Amino acid sequence: MIATDSLDQLFTDAAGQDAQPLWTQMESMVPPFPEPKAVPHLWRYAEMRPLLERSGRLVGTKDAERRVFMLVNPALKAPQTTDTLYAGLQLILPGEIARAHRHVAFALRFIIEGDGAFTAVGGEKVTMARGDVILTPQWDFHDHGHEGKTPMIWLDGLDLPVYQFFPANFAQPYSSEQYPSTPAAGDSHLKYPWAEMQAVLDEQPGPFGYAEYRHRDRGGAISSVIGAAAERLSGKTSSPLRRETAGVVYHVYEGHGTTKVGETTLRWERGDTFCVPAWTRYQHTPATDAYLFRFDDAPVLRAIGAYRSEQEAP
Repeated sequence: MIATDSLDQLFTDAAGQDAQPLWTQMESMVPPFPEPKAVPHLWRYAEMRPLLERSGRLVGTKDAERRVFMLVNPALKAPQTTDTLYAGLQLILPGEIARAHRHVAFALRFIIEGDGAFTAVGGEKVTMARGDVILTPQWDFHDHGHEGKTPMIWLDGLDLPVYQFFPANFAQPYSSEQYPSTPAAGDSHLKYPWAEMQAVLDEQPGPFGYAEYRHRDRGGAISSVIGAAAERLSGKTSSPLRRETAGVVYHVYEGHGTTKVGETTLRWERGDTFCVPAWTRYQHTPATDAYLFRFDDAPVLRAIGAYRSEQEAP
């Protein structure tokens, strides 16, 4: 029995049992609103592309599993583009093979430039063209190759940061450079051409169009963690003012303009990539007609009951 007791003594004794009082930290653990660590940021394609070109001269496919520059949020560390999403710019040159492997993380590719390259996923060989969304489902062996004549560059989107919280991510190399594959037949569930999405957007009335990519075979989001969508913006108008608990990575397919994210204004043009942290108000104001591609972590948030959104008319 302690003759005289105090809170300091209580905390010291609890620490000796590897325990801490919740009541002194409740607000930081359960804040009154979401508090992402990511900050708004934009990566200019005009500045990133020369880096990719240099990497093509200096780094061969034998030296790197994938020739990629990660887009790392200034407030975080690799592999975080937002708190929960990873984005990277990948380059493959004519005649190259990015050798086969598989991993727990889901991946999508948004093709920025080039043609003649392919991704072979689980035995299905899918060709790539600008604006395509190519899916790499979890734990499917996949490799990339290039049978064209010009550099091929795409935006990778993965859920890698999620595995900082769930220690279940790992990868395995395939026994050979390429996994056996045959060309995809018909409308593959792995490939979503831009023309299909633009047609959906252009059918929508008004200055702003929004459409989600739906899985071709099973419907719903393209994966259980990452979702994707595209937006159409009419020049010299503004999109709705929004915020959502999902973190978002945007890529500019066409056009130029600005997006105000919180108190930060990001000026973008074709090829640029930028991020919107969770629960941060944002609004696009294009100077010209524009199309944006986006991916987010809304599916996993919906699955655990944590997705919220608000929208105001412009």
